[in-house]
Amino acid sequence: MDFSFPGIEGPVAQRGIGIIAPFDLALERELWRWAPLDVSLHLARTPYEPVPVSLAMAELVSDAAHLTAATRNVLHVEPEVVAYLCSSGSFIKGLGYERSLCDTIRSAGAADAVTTSGALLEAIQRLELTRISVLTPYDEILTGKLHDFLAEADCAVVRSDHLGLGGGIWKVGYRTIAERILGADHPDAQAVFVSCTNLPTYDVIEPLEQRLGKPVLTANQLTMWACLGRMKLPMMGPGRWLLDVF
Repeated sequence: MDFSFPGIEGPVAQRGIGIIAPFDLALERELWRWAPLDVSLHLARTPYEPVPVSLAMAELVSDAAHLTAATRNVLHVEPEVVAYLCSSGSFIKGLGYERSLCDTIRSAGAADAVTTSGALLEAIQRLELTRISVLTPYDEILTGKLHDFLAEADCAVVRSDHLGLGGGIWKVGYRTIAERILGADHPDAQAVFVSCTNLPTYDVIEPLEQRLGKPVLTANQLTMWACLGRMKLPMMGPGRWLLDVF
């Protein structure tokens, strides 16, 4: 039996990104929207922890043993980079801790490593940002840790807002998110950063950037941008300020 198909040589060659996600991630669908056709995402999750979104949860989901195990769970598909997809887990203890998470992932065998907060730092540097506004879904304490992280990176928070949610972050509607981003903006802010990989933002970025005339940087967007940059692939999706800066 002839199984030849003229003009068809097989599936598109696959290039992989390993994703270490907190146990409560519900936005895989949004994450895939940032991926080019020839890039596959391979997800591993940290173990379930019976705590609300909080400082305690951020510490649990960034545990080095969990990151090591999750990295090893995706290595067999040969990802070119492994990303720790969590804002709070990668900013709670400062710049040194963020770097240590990347070291942990590389030590577990990854060819390269990225964290969401590390991707934010790269965008701040490349866009030469020194003043930003911030929106988070967290409580005040966890939001304050983000302020501390940015201050350590010499980036001032000129205005901040937080939703105070302990769970169900992926259920927040676009209208609420857009209104809160607009409210968090400040004339002195060079950009707005929207924290949390579980907060849906894909479809609000472009219209808000047009309205505000400045970058709207979001957690999933930045993580994928940093991964694709390491793979020498172009930025996908909304976020025109990031298109040409890697």
